[in-house]
Amino acid sequence: MKRTDRCDRPRGRARSRRYGARGFTLIELLVAIAILAVVALLAWRGLDQIMRGRDVLTRSMAEERVFAQMFDQMRIDAREAASDDEAAGLAISLEGGALQIVRAFAVPPGAAPRLQVVRYRVQDGQVVRYASPPLANLGQLRSALRGESGNWSALPMMRGVDSISARLYVPKTGWTSNMQDVRAQLTGNNNGAKVPQLGNAPIPRSVTGVQVSVGSHSLAHVVTRIFLVGE
Repeated sequence: MKRTDRCDRPRGRARSRRYGARGFTLIELLVAIAILAVVALLAWRGLDQIMRGRDVLTRSMAEERVFAQMFDQMRIDAREAASDDEAAGLAISLEGGALQIVRAFAVPPGAAPRLQVVRYRVQDGQVVRYASPPLANLGQLRSALRGESGNWSALPMMRGVDSISARLYVPKTGWTSNMQDVRAQLTGNNNGAKVPQLGNAPIPRSVTGVQVSVGSHSLAHVVTRIFLVGE
């Protein structure tokens, strides 16, 4: 009996060691893999949201830069607008669906002054700034206003534009897009210059402000800016 007990004891210890060193079961591995898959999916979705947000922010910043550049150029053109007397007519007008500005052309110090005609027009879904070459005399200016002079430059300012509209501020009328109101103001200013007491006074501007509104499918609302003329 004692010999039998001695033989059985090592077997019990070996069996306990074998059960204590067992690995993961198949179910445990499947559960671990499922948990890792869920964690990976959540991490991927979070990363995807970050990438999408970055792309949206990048596009938004690019559009804001384009808006800023376009409106800044419009502000410069309005600030450099010639007087109605220098333009021999309306320096700012709305003709044929375009905003037209007769402005001073930048020349080196001491050089003879030049004028330039610029037009903002929507073409193929983008705002394009057309600019005439420098104009040295009244004949060239009238030819440019009629669209007869060549060598106009065309600069695309903004793409993806659905609509663009402009209104002019006329002192006696207020904001208007009716050119008859603007011409009536010009006629009144010219008649006032014929008064002897006001003969030496400069002719007032017919248009003292420009309002531009731009609509785009990428914008939630129409963007509007106002520019002072000659200031």
